[in-house]
Amino acid sequence: MIHWRDEYVAALRLRDIKEKHYNHVYSAYTKLADEKSKNVVAGSVSNPLLESRIAASGNPGGSSLNPSIVSLREGFAEAQQGRLDLHRQLTTVIQDSERLKLQLKTDAARLGELISERTILLQKIRDRDEELRGKSKLVEDVHDESVSLILELNMAEEKLQKLRLENKELIDRWMARVGQEADAMNTTSKFS
Repeated sequence: MIHWRDEYVAALRLRDIKEKHYNHVYSAYTKLADEKSKNVVAGSVSNPLLESRIAASGNPGGSSLNPSIVSLREGFAEAQQGRLDLHRQLTTVIQDSERLKLQLKTDAARLGELISERTILLQKIRDRDEELRGKSKLVEDVHDESVSLILELNMAEEKLQKLRLENKELIDRWMARVGQEADAMNTTSKFS
């Protein structure tokens, strides 16, 4: 007793063999349909190759074809047209994708340049800030030094004033003593 699965598998194999046997017919029909849909898109409905194949098949006017075959051919032509439209859309999308990839590479390169330029500018800013800190420290040191020198100058002037006063006092006392000695000599010389 044959199991139903075995029958099903055998039927599938038989179908595959038949389909593979007619592959060249399917390929020729696909090419023919592609050409016809290209001609329809291009605006020329007449195709000499198509007409010669129809004439060779024994249906010169195509009027004696089965309506289901005609509807299948129309459906197939529409499917081919849809396939061509999708192929055009795919081509457009691929071109856009390539353009965007190229733009992405360009933008990435520009971004790298901007990042390196930013790094250089940040380093220059750091260097300038360090230089400004050094200069402000130098200005601060000079200011401190000038304040220190002004204080020393003021102290030296005060000391000079004290020394002048002391010198004047000493000169005055010395003059007074020399004057007293001179007076004393004068008075002693009058009596001698």
